[in-house]
Amino acid sequence: MKRILGIDYGDARTGFAVSDPMQIIANAVGTLSERNADRVIDEIEKRALEFDVERIVLGYPKNMNNTIGERAKKTEEFAERLRARLPDVPVTLWDERGTTKSAIYVLNEANVRNKKRKKAVDTVAAVIILQSYLDFAGGTRSAET
Repeated sequence: MKRILGIDYGDARTGFAVSDPMQIIANAVGTLSERNADRVIDEIEKRALEFDVERIVLGYPKNMNNTIGERAKKTEEFAERLRARLPDVPVTLWDERGTTKSAIYVLNEANVRNKKRKKAVDTVAAVIILQSYLDFAGGTRSAET
């Protein structure tokens, strides 16, 4: 089975997570500090090949009231560029509301502070986004059998 790549795309940093081959568990695979979208897409393409990815799950930052704000629109545009670059890899927009707060909570509980937390929060958010998707998809798969 192939893997799924989870992404928390941001203005300054992008966090990455990848599933295990059984698509059950999300694992952190780092953060890229980059503002240029083309370079972020280059890195995504590299990781998609490295991990033999069959799908990309991209965090979709909807507003808490379920509306589409400026950041979500920017993510939609980024997703379209990603789809154009990797036409054989489906890109799924996945609701990421609350993941950054959850990531900060996890890092606080692990006693990760200041600069280390700032570097890790996007990666942990990517793990949370991907794990949420895997839990949903796994439940869907088991319901189908």
